[in-house]
Amino acid sequence: MAIDMTPHFIQAFDPAGFLNTLISYATAFVLGTAIGAERQFRQRTAGLRTNVLVAVGAAGFVDLAQTIAGDTEAVRVISYVVSGIGFLGAGVIMKEGLNVRGLNTAATLWCSAAVGACAGVDRLAEAVLLTVCVIAGNTLLRPLVKAIDRIPIAADSIEASYVVTIATDPETVGTMRDLLRDQLTAAHYPIAHIEVEERGDDQSEIAATLTSTSADPTELDNIVRLLRMHPDVAHSSWSASAPA
Repeated sequence: MAIDMTPHFIQAFDPAGFLNTLISYATAFVLGTAIGAERQFRQRTAGLRTNVLVAVGAAGFVDLAQTIAGDTEAVRVISYVVSGIGFLGAGVIMKEGLNVRGLNTAATLWCSAAVGACAGVDRLAEAVLLTVCVIAGNTLLRPLVKAIDRIPIAADSIEASYVVTIATDPETVGTMRDLLRDQLTAAHYPIAHIEVEERGDDQSEIAATLTSTSADPTELDNIVRLLRMHPDVAHSSWSASAPA
């Protein structure tokens, strides 16, 4: 019985299949370049090379699964690509105080993986269409976003965390805390919690955080003004901050 000494990689080589894989990789490379070029131009964290590698990598995993086990296994691998790219996208998201940066770049990486997955299963037309949508979303929608951001918003329609603060002597903290609660309750602003902090200048600060995420600045000004008129209140004010 003759033993076939032909190397396995030669036996497994399929010219038609290799050409199909080459087209998938090339398509993912070109489309990933188109998406990444826009990100690189805007100096984003994930630029040209990252988007190309994500697209080609997704195409490689999906194409390999389809070649070995068929469409059913390719669908399974696509689900893993979707979840796996989330970890990569999380790496470009940064929080600076109340601001979060990198969400758009992370979403673009996610879309690049989708483009690669389409190319990997030979859905080239869908891959091109998705690329056009991604680039349009990152470019054509920018003027619309800027126009919306310029629209003035009424202060009482902004969701925020509202805090009303008064300063008083340590001996009158209990009375002033009740006064603050009564004034806010009368104005129909429920209180989430009240905190008392001792100051170094023989004063105590009472801060009431409101449950409401939107408030009328005029009403808060009136409450603060009424509190300031009390002889035991040294100072009163209110502030609003964007929720984290």
